[in-house]
Amino acid sequence: MQLALNHICAPKLSLEAFFAMSRRLGVEAVEIRNDIPKVVGNRAPTEVRRAAAEAGVRIVSINALYPFNRWSGDLPGQARALADYAAECGAEALVMCPLNDGAAVPQDELTHALGEMAGVLRERSLRGLVEPLGFPISSLRRKAEALAAIAASGGVDVYDLLHDTFHHHLAGETEFFADRTGLVHVSGVTDRQVRVDDMLDAHRVLVGGTDRLGNLAQLRALLAAGYTGPISFEPFAAEIHDLDDPEAALKDTIAFVTSGVTEAA
Repeated sequence: MQLALNHICAPKLSLEAFFAMSRRLGVEAVEIRNDIPKVVGNRAPTEVRRAAAEAGVRIVSINALYPFNRWSGDLPGQARALADYAAECGAEALVMCPLNDGAAVPQDELTHALGEMAGVLRERSLRGLVEPLGFPISSLRRKAEALAAIAASGGVDVYDLLHDTFHHHLAGETEFFADRTGLVHVSGVTDRQVRVDDMLDAHRVLVGGTDRLGNLAQLRALLAAGYTGPISFEPFAAEIHDLDDPEAALKDTIAFVTSGVTEAA
């Protein structure tokens, strides 16, 4: 398994500290974010590229362009600026998330946005990672719908799916599309009281023995179907962000996931 860490695992760490922690944990693939103010927007992309090189990590993605499927207003400019930053800092791909406010986005608008963004990505030799969000209010919940729009847009050459175990569970999906997947996000939910339809990012913790999302089963299915890309830890819960020792917690969850998947192989 190729593991990765998303900076949201420890958002209070500086970029350099996050990279260093990743290497101590034996993880060479990392994701940076544009919603952590100390990075994108405050650090020159050349600084980020240099820090990654010095730490010996590769930046698999910047997370994320939102809402990519509403190609109007400021979004085209924001998309080009973020893609420029991604290319200049050495990132391999750009995560793309759909509108998630309860408003519907027609399929033709989704297809148009993917077609426009494909050109932006090609010009910069980047890949786009399309991440359906499983929330009931999401405008794009399922991977099959995303794949249909990618095909219609003519963007098969630049787009991959992002399989998020949390969103896969929320959407009630059963198909995995391992051969079309470029990145996997993992997080767990342990709260026994929250209904699936009420699960939010705030419930997303590190994966352990009381996980409700079936992370291990999802990962086994993806790997058995031939997935070989990065598997990246992405918890959003404040209780994880506030840990005094995030490295120890990440070491434990990495051990749990690695042993849980390999023992079943």
